[in-house]
Amino acid sequence: MATKEIEQAKIDLAATLRWADRLGLSEGICNHFSFAIPESQNRFLLNPQGLHWSEVKSSDIITVDLQGNLVDGKYTAEPTAFFIHSKIHELNAKAKCVLHTHMPYATALCSLEHGRLQWVSQNALKFYDKVAYDDEYNGVALDDSEGNRIALKLKDKSVLFLANHGVIVIGTDIASTFDDLYYLERACMIQVLAHSTGAPLKYIPDDICRATAIQMKEERQQSYLHFEAIKRILVREAPEFLD
Repeated sequence: MATKEIEQAKIDLAATLRWADRLGLSEGICNHFSFAIPESQNRFLLNPQGLHWSEVKSSDIITVDLQGNLVDGKYTAEPTAFFIHSKIHELNAKAKCVLHTHMPYATALCSLEHGRLQWVSQNALKFYDKVAYDDEYNGVALDDSEGNRIALKLKDKSVLFLANHGVIVIGTDIASTFDDLYYLERACMIQVLAHSTGAPLKYIPDDICRATAIQMKEERQQSYLHFEAIKRILVREAPEFLD
């Protein structure tokens, strides 16, 4: 990846962090977003330890390798960020972008016994046959074995619900992966709100789920237009994120 492309990826990653915070998807200075640098094979961009997502600038994004070494940047990597993200990038070829959050509605489902995303809204159908579940909580991910275990749970899916923890969303680029993260939280929010009424959930038939998921997979333009709109708003309202 050329230097100009890396700088753009840093801008895009900073934008996702800023916007995620505006949506209430952040948690203190925890959680992490990363993006693999294609030509390097073993390096990825990552938000640094100690910065709130609302203050992250493109120049704050660090580059680390799969061994946890800081390659570029003025900050360090948070340990769980390294163990989770490095193993997913290493073991999953389609995980170019890896987003991990404790966003509230998705994490609420992770906190339920046998919590599952239900096919009860159009937003949920975006993830039909794309979700994996890790039903075993092992504490904070602070070693290779836990990172490996989490990474392998993803298999061929693009979303992983971590029991009692949060979610991981992966994808091939920053814009579409962040769009998926956004709609995942919306789908979970709709499900939690609908369930809270006490009325029965209205499930969508499997054949309709499958057909709609195909329609959504074939129409990705909205994901990129969504992300460009986010960056335009940030340029107007918080232009320092570009620094």
